[in-house]
Amino acid sequence: MDNTNKLPIIAITSGDPNGVGYEIILKAVSDPHICEICTPIIYGNQHIAKQHLHLLDEEMHNLQLTVIDNVQKFQKGKVNIINCYADSVPLQIGESTEEGGKASLAALSRATDDLKAGLVNAIVTAPINKENIQSEQFRFSGHTEYLTKRFAEGHDSLMMMVSDMMRVALVCNHVPLSKVPEYITEERILNKLEVLNETLKDDFRVGKPRIAVLALNPHAGDNGLLGTEENEIIKPAVEEANKRGIWAFGPYSADGFFGAGKYSHFDAVLGMYHDQGLIPFKSLDMAGVNFTAGLKVIRTSPDHGTAYEIAGKNQADASSMRNALYLAIDLLRTRAENEELRKNPLIVTIPENPRKPVQE
Repeated sequence: MDNTNKLPIIAITSGDPNGVGYEIILKAVSDPHICEICTPIIYGNQHIAKQHLHLLDEEMHNLQLTVIDNVQKFQKGKVNIINCYADSVPLQIGESTEEGGKASLAALSRATDDLKAGLVNAIVTAPINKENIQSEQFRFSGHTEYLTKRFAEGHDSLMMMVSDMMRVALVCNHVPLSKVPEYITEERILNKLEVLNETLKDDFRVGKPRIAVLALNPHAGDNGLLGTEENEIIKPAVEEANKRGIWAFGPYSADGFFGAGKYSHFDAVLGMYHDQGLIPFKSLDMAGVNFTAGLKVIRTSPDHGTAYEIAGKNQADASSMRNALYLAIDLLRTRAENEELRKNPLIVTIPENPRKPVQE
């Protein structure tokens, strides 16, 4: 790798080729500013990328993609692309196919291998179809779980949605609603609160984070009338978190919490399950970013799925993908600055008795 490159190298996986992944990637990297702040490398296929390119506005047709054999041959100031699967993968835009799932996995595997080898600085993932990507190599309910297995080294990770308006994290991610109560344990809530507290301090530079914890049941269980999880599990977890120095508050009834805008008083919200957190988040800001907190590596993604219904129609909004790139770069910068500060801590010498007046 060319060590003179001062810009972060960002791996961008193509996701499902039949969804909106290529469209939002191409729209995002067409902004000349992107190549001024990072070196983007698309992991996908140049032939398929060009097919998608010609479905976009005419001015996009001249976007130049620089084909490279491997990441070490990247070109600065260019939009690079690595062919991770064959040109012959059939495009059936707007449909879920077995070939699309295999292509998604091929791009993701190649990019994560390079990330693990330290050849790229961060990864931004375009949407996959969680059903068609399943195989012997991929038995996970989504990107978060796959990346946790590859990079967490036995530690906990956290699915976290980030925007200028709010940050929402989850106790359980892609879990059937009927099984959610099985995942709501005091230990699990505490683990997620610890990861959330640390990422707020380290990645987002919040000095003393204030974290709101949502209830599981309607009206926060109405003191046991509508459920006992609040009194028996969530409240004890919040109390224990405070004993550990984490400013956690709640549990709050989710409807009133978001309806009254209480999220604005906190640095982050910890929801119990997927839709409880993501419905209000996406209702307020569809240009947010999905960030996998708790990993040593940085992974971000748009906060939406494959959107088959609009794929190939030049209707996809690239704002979330663009914001995912920006956030990845911001997080890299923050972590680099934190590392530098740890190497050179400010040493302050305090007199033995600072109250004693200096003798003339």
